[in-house]
Amino acid sequence: MSARTASETRPDFQTDVAVREPRRYRVLLHNDDYTTMEFVVEVLVTIFHKNLEEATAIMLTVHERGMAVCGVYTAEIAETRISRVHDKARKAGFPLRCSMEEE
Repeated sequence: MSARTASETRPDFQTDVAVREPRRYRVLLHNDDYTTMEFVVEVLVTIFHKNLEEATAIMLTVHERGMAVCGVYTAEIAETRISRVHDKARKAGFPLRCSMEEE
């Protein structure tokens, strides 16, 4: 008996299945006049899992340009990280804002 593929035994079986990748979103951190640089670095390390060097570079970009990308994620992960940033900032008394945009 010879080995047969599914397409040989079932003519209606399609082997070319289109796989759609989930949409990806950039998470942005926005500058404000109150949140400390140290707190922004802490957020980037604890929530976005950046090392100290990466976190410092992103924080400086936020400070100098008004916003910076913290990471790119699927919608659910992006929304969760944004929520965590806002919760952590509010508990610390900072108005730090985070948003997302489609990549």
